[in-house]
Amino acid sequence: MIYIYNDYGGTHTTSLAAAYHLKQLPQSERKLTTEEILNVKNFNQLTKKDFGKIIFHGTDDEGNSVYTIGRKRNKYVVSALKELTLLLQEKHQFDEKIVLSNTSPTVPIALSIGGFFSRGLKIDFIGVPFLIKGAKQCCDNVYRLVENTKHVGRTSFNENVIILENKMYKGSDPHSAKV
Repeated sequence: MIYIYNDYGGTHTTSLAAAYHLKQLPQSERKLTTEEILNVKNFNQLTKKDFGKIIFHGTDDEGNSVYTIGRKRNKYVVSALKELTLLLQEKHQFDEKIVLSNTSPTVPIALSIGGFFSRGLKIDFIGVPFLIKGAKQCCDNVYRLVENTKHVGRTSFNENVIILENKMYKGSDPHSAKV
């Protein structure tokens, strides 16, 4: 199975999601420390040239590959990935199940502001404190989203491509997320 976490920039909540998925962060809903956040692979590291790239983060303990992608505002990227996967499955006997999980619903305003200053304007001394505050605010939601994503991946037997929009309210239970 292949998991692909996606959002606007692909460098904050997606990186946190990949780290949780790969057990590189504590497996609980506790607030992360500043050091834990800043040590997450690719957290606040990607640039405009990385948009649209599928970035490999590792293989989980069940042998599944974990990737992230920054799609900007173009939600058609996810649809295109689905269609490409279905084409490969049909024409080339590609038999991997793909789970595409949107982390955008977990993003608090502080993370958006921090990303704008740090990634957009390249003003880290303003942006990074906002990013840390935002990551601490949303890390429990990201953790629950990842747990739900893995659960759906393991229990959805009839679908080859699963798209999780994770439409939820901030602070709500992602286990009720729409598929």
